[in-house]
Amino acid sequence: MSAMTPEGKVKRKVVEILKKHEVWYFFPANNGFGKSGIPDIIAIVNGEFIGIEVKSATGKPTELQKICGKQIEEAGGTWLVVSNDVTLEVLDAVIQNRKDR
Repeated sequence: MSAMTPEGKVKRKVVEILKKHEVWYFFPANNGFGKSGIPDIIAIVNGEFIGIEVKSATGKPTELQKICGKQIEEAGGTWLVVSNDVTLEVLDAVIQNRKDR
């Protein structure tokens, strides 16, 4: 069994938050047929789209990911880059805020 990557550890924590809030989510397959830059996790909270890009603590989104994030926001969705405990707390707060609407 291989060790989990730093990004994998963050993804696991994101999923824990999503499950805690009973949020619908999925991981888009990136098998060469999808669109480049799509967030790692797609979630819907109270009818609102949230794209979650997961990075290790030292990782940064690519230019394609940033462009996709901007397009998501222009379409009325939320795009978050989650990479550490602070951004995990932001994700938790955003989800709670959406649920409270």
